[in-house]
This record gives sequence, structure tokens and C-alpha cells, in this order.
Amino acid sequence: MSLQKKVGRLMIAGFKGTTVSEEIKSLIHDYHIGGIILFGRNIGTPEEIARLTSGLQAEAKKAGYSVPLLICIDQENGVVRRLGEGTTIIPGAMLLGATQDSENASKAGALTGKELKGLGINWNLAPVVDVNNNPKNPVIGVRSFGENPNQVAEMAEKAMGGMQSAGVMTTLKHFPGHGDTNVDSHLDLPVIAHDLKRLHEVELVPFKRCIQAGADAVMSAHVYFPALESEVNTPATLSRPIITGLLREELGFQGVITTDCMEMDAIAKGIGTVQGCVKAVQAGVDFVMVSHLFDLQKQAILAMKEAVENGEISEQQVDESVARIEELIRRYASWEEAESQVVPDFVGSEAHKMEMRKIYERGITEVGEHGKTIQPGDGVLLVYPANEYATMVEDKRYATVTMAEEMRKVHENVTDMELKPERLEGQLEQVGQMAKDYDHIVVLTLNAIQHDTQRRLVESLIESGKPVDIVAIRSPYDLSLFTGANRMICTYEFTKTAFEVVAAGLVDEVQFKGKLPVSLS
Repeated sequence: MSLQKKVGRLMIAGFKGTTVSEEIKSLIHDYHIGGIILFGRNIGTPEEIARLTSGLQAEAKKAGYSVPLLICIDQENGVVRRLGEGTTIIPGAMLLGATQDSENASKAGALTGKELKGLGINWNLAPVVDVNNNPKNPVIGVRSFGENPNQVAEMAEKAMGGMQSAGVMTTLKHFPGHGDTNVDSHLDLPVIAHDLKRLHEVELVPFKRCIQAGADAVMSAHVYFPALESEVNTPATLSRPIITGLLREELGFQGVITTDCMEMDAIAKGIGTVQGCVKAVQAGVDFVMVSHLFDLQKQAILAMKEAVENGEISEQQVDESVARIEELIRRYASWEEAESQVVPDFVGSEAHKMEMRKIYERGITEVGEHGKTIQPGDGVLLVYPANEYATMVEDKRYATVTMAEEMRKVHENVTDMELKPERLEGQLEQVGQMAKDYDHIVVLTLNAIQHDTQRRLVESLIESGKPVDIVAIRSPYDLSLFTGANRMICTYEFTKTAFEVVAAGLVDEVQFKGKLPVSLS
């Protein structure tokens, strides 16, 4: 294998469209990239996904690959879910944590892996093993199983094992921990200032346990840890003391290390994407991920090749990375599977949907006392915010209006009102006037902990004296703001199945069994 192709194997690249693009063909044929990442922009029907993945593998075979491509995706479930219609909606990490039963994480992981594998996707960029102990974390939050390191470790190990049992490679992220940040690394460089003792007691606990249980890959965090890296504002992704010293040598991880996307601002606005890729390999990573721009993908490969030729990166290190990558490919992929375009019947099946719905019922959480139930004759006012996404990584296809559709399936007298962010102040009085004409009010909150106007709206509705049910449809921390509500419920995500279950619970057709995996005070 030529040096250019060996270095190309260290690249995970993304592309636009639901068919094989000319750019991705070039990266496969001219550079022999090792992995491809799919986003929502690449996802059509299950049949289209299968045609795309088999088409990518066909190009790899034509290009002379000895083993198939790794095709990866962020299918964390919950708020970060790439697969679309025709596949099963599976609960995200914090809802699984709220079930207090790691077997549910195992079931969700196995079903996730089974559907991914059925569509030709052999690598999942999950589970998230970050311990979310910062209520103000803008990027992890409900993507985490919770705030207790040992519970997160157990849930993550089971989720990982479930996916592996279905023949899908897994990824622990974001090393050495992204849970205690208040900055989104898509937008800036977060800093975690804890000392090494604290990191070993909290952030590293799930990583250590899952590594011991046979982790396949670990994704680095674009987060600066002063206790681990002496060079100021150097994120973990670019830190040899963290990637090689801590992860490889101290924790003994022998699998594949990948970066998060190198086009994120924490890298791009610092060292820059291309030079960042070079420095990440120097730090000891095996895979660099450039998710979007073709020019940057090519430039990064050529810059890494030049660094090898100049002696800045040893060719032996590249060979070792290629060997690690190809060992995992052989474990999780075969040409026979890779070239299949047949979508198995179980993808998006009723059996899968029913199995996951049971987990939703066990995870959705009622906080405090169970108040007055909506009665058959009640006039119900449902107030909900327009869609809002807390971070760039979230799936954009979910709709808060779905709750109105689900409420009307269980109750015949429902009026709904959507709150528009740009008109929220003006709508406060309108909602208050409307509420007088209804017997029961249901109000959804979406990150109210970050939006004072949402908080004031809910408080004014509670003060009206009508029974008010608050449903926190993303951050459970919203409920720490309120007292005096009739009922307070956490769904942790605004997926269709979560809304279906919470609507049924509001009329007491189901009982919520979850327990908060984070503290509200």
C-alpha cells in the first residue's frame, strides 16, 4: 500500500446526499479512506440507506480494498438520532438511565445494532459515557445516562455489549469526559479544571469499566484539561499526554482511537482543521474525522502524508494504526454483508416498536406527587414551544407539535397553542387569557432553565389556580424551577414515542415508572 493510501486509511469523511457522490468516490479511489460518516443529510428510506451503503462498499471493492469500509453514524438515540422514517424510535441515554435497569440499555443497544447492521452500517458512534454532573451543560445533558459515574458505567457497558452482540462496532465518547462543561465544543473550546484524582473518581470511571469490558473504539473530546495537558488551551484530541499517555499507556486501551469532527470550532478556530489532523495523529489517534468539506478532507490527508515524509509522524505509527483499524473491520464487516441491498423485515417492525415502547413507559418520570388526572369531559389547553435544538449535533426532524397529535388520540377536547420564540413576550398575556376558558392546562417546557420567559409563563399559569401539568420534554432540570404544579413529568426527549406515552399517562392509561438519574437541587 502506498504511503498516501496508508495515510488515507486514517481518515473518516462525510459527504452530502443520499447517493454516492463524486467527492466520496474520489476519496475512496484516490486516497483509500478508512471510514465514512453518515448524517441526516445522507438518510432516506431504509431501502435508500441500504442502496447507499452497498454502493459505497462496491466502490471500495472496485478501488482494491482488502477489507470493507467502516461506515459509521451517530445513532445515540433520543435527541441524537440519524435514522429516519421506517426505523424504530429507540430511547436515548438519560431515559434509559431513568429506568434504573441496565438490561434496558442492553435491549436498546442490541436493537439499535440490529437495525444499523440491517442497513449496512457497521459502526455506531455510541454510547456516550460522559457523566452529566453539570446542569448547565449545553451539549451533553440528556445524551448522558446520568450523574452517577457507576450507574453511567453500568448502563454504558450494557449498551455497548448489546450493540456488539448485533455485530456493530461501538465508540465510547467523549474521552476523557465532556459531562462537566458549560460550553459546546462545536462553538468554542471548553475547559475542565478538575485535578487527576477527581477525574479518576468521576469522569474516567465509565471509560475504565467499558475498556475492561472490551471497548472497540474511543472518541476524543475537544476539551482542554489543564491537569492532564501542560500546553495551554490544547484540547484532549491534540494532547499526547492524554491520548497516548493516559488512554493508551495508563488505561491500557488497545482498540481504535478516533477524533470527534475536526471542523468543530474548538479545533477549526484554534489550530485549524488541517493542522489539527496532523497534531491529532502525532498525539496518537488512529482516525481523524472531517465530516463536511471535501477540500479540507484532501488537504488533511496530504498534510498527514507530508508529516510522515518529514519525519514528524513515524510511518511505523501509521502502520500500527492501519493494523488496528483493519483488525476491527475484519471483526465487524464482511464483503458478503457489505454488498447486500436487502432490508430485513425486522427494521422498523411492530415487534421492535412495542419492545421499545415498554422501555419508554419504564423511563418517563413523574416528579413529586401525582396530582389530578385529566377527566373525560375536561377542556384541555396544551401549550408547547416551537422546536429548539440545544446543540448542533441534535437531529432536526423531531417536532414538538407531535404532542398535540398524540393528545388528541387520548382526549377529545384539546386546544393547542404553539409558542414562537420571537413572539413569546407578546404571547404571555394571550395564553393567560385563554387559560381561563379551560379546565386543565398542559404546558411543555424545552430548556426552560435557559429561558426566563418560559419560566415566567409557567409560573403565571400555575398562579391562575387551574391544574397545570408541566412536561419537561428535554432537560429534566427545568422542573427545579417550579412549585405548585398539578403534575411534573420528564420525557428527556421529544420523540414521537415519548409523546405517545406521556399523552397516555396524562389520562392515566399508563403509569410512569422512571426515577430521575440526575439531581434537581
